[in-house]
Amino acid sequence: MPARLELPPEHPHVALVTIDRPAQANSLDPPTLRDLAAAWRRIAEDDAIRCAVLTGAGSRVFCSGMDMKTTIPQSQRLARGERVEPEVFEALRDVATALLAGFDLGTPLVCAINGHARAGGFDLMLASELRYAVPSATFALEEVALGLYPTGNATVMLPRQIGWVHAQDLLLTARPIDAARAERIGLVNQVVPTDALLPTALAAADAIAANAPLAVRETRRGVREILGLSLAAAYERQEA
Repeated sequence: MPARLELPPEHPHVALVTIDRPAQANSLDPPTLRDLAAAWRRIAEDDAIRCAVLTGAGSRVFCSGMDMKTTIPQSQRLARGERVEPEVFEALRDVATALLAGFDLGTPLVCAINGHARAGGFDLMLASELRYAVPSATFALEEVALGLYPTGNATVMLPRQIGWVHAQDLLLTARPIDAARAERIGLVNQVVPTDALLPTALAAADAIAANAPLAVRETRRGVREILGLSLAAAYERQEA
């Protein structure tokens, strides 16, 4: 499977999701989009899963975004009203769910960023609550360099997470930043050695999963709701 969901027995109540296309830079082709969407739905529906961890296979790339050889051409065909295969059509319908853009996982997500996070991979990362990265990781939103609008989480979530000037730098220049800078501006929690990446992410997930699940879910939901409100409305929501 190009994206797989595991429930490690040594980490109760934690789901591990891996994008497993290292030879293709862990890009998101239609089958991967389908598998990711299915994994998120399974996690959202399973009350026994209290936290999820997302990573990429291999040591080079976390996720490079949409597959330029399959997903992008098929999306363009669909936009022109041309026929695509039914399984491709279903996968393209699942893009928003796969990227957690407008789909509420309902469960905290920890990202173990094992390499470069670009475009849709960066976008997917923004849906997480905690992020750990290896020193070699880089981060970029390159859509404007390709004449594209950065849809999904980037324009909505990024300014709320790292502030106006840092978000505009990434969105408008299309220049990559390294892991050290990502840590400085609050894009990731911590840069850790490569061999410590997954253990660190799983330890954080275990800590979350050990807490009262309803309190964790409601705290997560409250923070996310408040982020989308005006200041006055946010204080009202906090006191409700």
